Amino acid sequence: MDQSRTKKEAFETCFDPKDYLKTYYSFDSTSSEKNDILMFLLRNFFKTFILDGVKGNTLIRIGNAPTIFELLSACESFKEIIVTNYMDRNCQELQKWLKKEPGEFDWTPVVKYVCELEGDRKKWAEKEEKLRRTVKQVLECDVTKFNSVTFASLPPADCLLLCYCLGTNCKDLSTYRAALKNISSLLKPGGHLLMVTTMKCSHFVVGQHKFPCLFLEKEVLEEAVKEAGYDILKFEMSPTCYPASLVEHEGISYLVPKASREAE
Repeated sequence: MDQSRTKKEAFETCFDPKDYLKTYYSFDSTSSEKNDILMFLLRNFFKTFILDGVKGNTLIRIGNAPTIFELLSACESFKEIIVTNYMDRNCQELQKWLKKEPGEFDWTPVVKYVCELEGDRKKWAEKEEKLRRTVKQVLECDVTKFNSVTFASLPPADCLLLCYCLGTNCKDLSTYRAALKNISSLLKPGGHLLMVTTMKCSHFVVGQHKFPCLFLEKEVLEEAVKEAGYDILKFEMSPTCYPASLVEHEGISYLVPKASREAE
């Protein structure tokens, strides 16, 4: 049986989007490793999109979780955002928030924190509505398989944002490298790629289920990124880790590569 298909079927059978969001993104005033990691990422996205001026017409977010935190500062810098996801049930969970349907996850504390970074915590409701307007499409997309039909339907991106997806979806390094190269075909020459990666990770936990991850070291990740045609502008590690009961890893990395202008 195909291993990558078995892995996806395990996610589709056992992964609960609501449990995942509650476990990792219930952001509150209580100090915790989870809060620290989320704030680390939010500050980096704020710096990239607002302070460093990474902007353009189209940003494509490629992920495997029903999250919006990584798009909160991005919606100030891009005219349209397209979200792809590994599983349909995560697409449905995202649509709940976008359409303000009953049972949507409450991202308000996270949105308020980002608005505070940007200078006005009171504008959180406006921020939510702006993001909802900016997200134009939510699509199911398996990054481990090059889908020419799906890819052909997407506009060339000024920025690609990969949040955790490759490490959890790819069965081995060759699949990882191939997926990164395939995804990169969506990016304009000279465009930016933002990557959030769980480093040296064996698995993460949602509810009663453990989900395996591809073990990635810094040198291997950087080599794969360079091989895909990028120059690395920034590599930063989170100062804290998730509790070992949730994630077996050595930290979260925030990586900013830029595509070579000579790339096809």
